[in-house]
Amino acid sequence: MTVVRLSSGRDGTFLSCRAEGHAGFAVKGADIVCSAVTVLLRTALQILSDTEGIELQADGLTRGELSFSIRAENFDGQLQARLICIRDFIRQGIRSLADEYPGYVALLEHTEE
Repeated sequence: MTVVRLSSGRDGTFLSCRAEGHAGFAVKGADIVCSAVTVLLRTALQILSDTEGIELQADGLTRGELSFSIRAENFDGQLQARLICIRDFIRQGIRSLADEYPGYVALLEHTEE
Protein backbone atom coordinates (compact mmCIF):
# COMPACT_ATOMS: atom_id res chain seq x y z
CA MET A 1 0.00 0.00 0.00
CA THR A 2 1.12 3.53 -0.73
CA VAL A 3 0.65 5.80 2.28
CA VAL A 4 0.60 9.56 1.76
CA ARG A 5 1.09 11.75 4.82
CA LEU A 6 -0.06 15.33 4.32
CA SER A 7 0.64 18.06 6.87
CA SER A 8 -0.88 21.50 6.84
CA GLY A 9 -1.06 24.52 9.08
CA ARG A 10 -4.13 25.50 11.06
CA ASP A 11 -4.98 27.95 8.29
CA GLY A 12 -5.01 25.13 5.71
CA THR A 13 -1.69 25.96 4.09
CA PHE A 14 0.48 23.14 2.79
CA LEU A 15 3.49 22.30 4.97
CA SER A 16 4.74 18.87 3.92
CA CYS A 17 3.94 15.64 2.15
CA ARG A 18 5.52 12.19 2.30
CA ALA A 19 4.57 9.17 0.22
CA GLU A 20 6.02 5.75 0.77
CA GLY A 21 5.39 2.19 -0.26
CA HIS A 22 4.31 0.36 -3.37
CA ALA A 23 0.55 0.27 -3.95
CA GLY A 24 0.60 -3.39 -4.95
CA PHE A 25 -2.17 -3.04 -7.53
CA ALA A 26 0.17 -4.42 -10.22
CA VAL A 27 3.84 -5.26 -10.61
CA LYS A 28 6.36 -2.45 -10.16
CA GLY A 29 6.65 -0.47 -13.35
CA ALA A 30 3.10 -1.27 -14.45
CA ASP A 31 1.10 -0.11 -11.41
CA ILE A 32 -1.46 2.53 -12.39
CA VAL A 33 -2.12 3.46 -8.75
CA CYS A 34 1.56 4.17 -8.09
CA SER A 35 1.72 6.11 -11.33
CA ALA A 36 -1.28 8.22 -10.40
CA VAL A 37 0.15 9.05 -6.96
CA THR A 38 3.47 9.93 -8.55
CA VAL A 39 1.91 12.25 -11.13
CA LEU A 40 -0.16 14.06 -8.50
CA LEU A 41 2.74 14.58 -6.13
CA ARG A 42 5.30 15.49 -8.77
CA THR A 43 2.88 18.07 -10.19
CA ALA A 44 2.42 19.61 -6.73
CA LEU A 45 6.19 19.54 -6.20
CA GLN A 46 6.80 21.27 -9.54
CA ILE A 47 4.29 24.01 -8.71
CA LEU A 48 5.95 24.54 -5.34
CA SER A 49 9.40 24.69 -6.94
CA ASP A 50 8.12 27.50 -9.18
CA THR A 51 6.65 29.42 -6.23
CA GLU A 52 8.52 32.47 -4.96
CA GLY A 53 8.67 33.22 -1.25
CA ILE A 54 9.15 29.69 0.04
CA GLU A 55 12.08 27.44 0.79
CA LEU A 56 11.44 23.99 -0.65
CA GLN A 57 13.13 20.79 0.46
CA ALA A 58 12.52 17.57 -1.46
CA ASP A 59 13.81 14.01 -1.35
CA GLY A 60 12.95 11.37 -3.91
CA LEU A 61 16.22 9.47 -4.09
CA THR A 62 14.82 6.22 -2.71
CA ARG A 63 12.55 4.29 -5.08
CA GLY A 64 9.03 4.13 -3.66
CA GLU A 65 9.44 7.25 -1.52
CA LEU A 66 8.92 10.94 -2.13
CA SER A 67 8.86 13.68 0.45
CA PHE A 68 8.80 17.44 0.25
CA SER A 69 8.23 20.31 2.64
CA ILE A 70 8.23 24.08 2.62
CA ARG A 71 9.24 26.90 4.89
CA ALA A 72 8.15 30.48 4.52
CA GLU A 73 9.28 33.39 6.63
CA ASN A 74 6.49 35.72 5.62
CA PHE A 75 3.73 35.16 3.17
CA ASP A 76 1.02 37.36 1.85
CA GLY A 77 -2.54 36.45 0.96
CA GLN A 78 -1.58 35.35 -2.54
CA LEU A 79 1.07 32.90 -1.30
CA GLN A 80 -1.25 31.64 1.41
CA ALA A 81 -3.98 31.00 -1.18
CA ARG A 82 -1.49 29.12 -3.39
CA LEU A 83 -0.38 26.91 -0.49
CA ILE A 84 -3.99 26.15 0.42
CA CYS A 85 -4.66 25.25 -3.21
CA ILE A 86 -1.66 22.88 -3.26
CA ARG A 87 -2.89 21.20 -0.08
CA ASP A 88 -6.39 20.85 -1.59
CA PHE A 89 -4.97 19.48 -4.87
CA ILE A 90 -3.02 16.75 -3.08
CA ARG A 91 -5.83 15.97 -0.65
CA GLN A 92 -8.53 15.66 -3.30
CA GLY A 93 -6.35 13.72 -5.72
CA ILE A 94 -5.21 11.15 -3.14
CA ARG A 95 -8.70 10.86 -1.62
CA SER A 96 -10.11 10.15 -5.05
CA LEU A 97 -7.54 7.40 -5.63
CA ALA A 98 -8.17 5.94 -2.17
CA ASP A 99 -11.91 5.84 -2.88
CA GLU A 100 -11.42 4.18 -6.25
CA TYR A 101 -8.65 1.80 -5.14
CA PRO A 102 -9.24 1.06 -1.45
CA GLY A 103 -6.51 -1.04 0.09
CA TYR A 104 -3.88 0.27 -2.33
CA VAL A 105 -3.49 3.91 -1.29
CA ALA A 106 -4.23 5.76 1.95
CA LEU A 107 -4.16 9.41 2.99
CA LEU A 108 -3.16 10.38 6.51
CA GLU A 109 -3.60 14.04 7.37
CA HIS A 110 -2.05 16.07 10.14
CA THR A 111 -2.67 19.68 11.15
CA GLU A 112 0.23 21.38 12.91
CA GLU A 113 -0.49 23.88 15.62
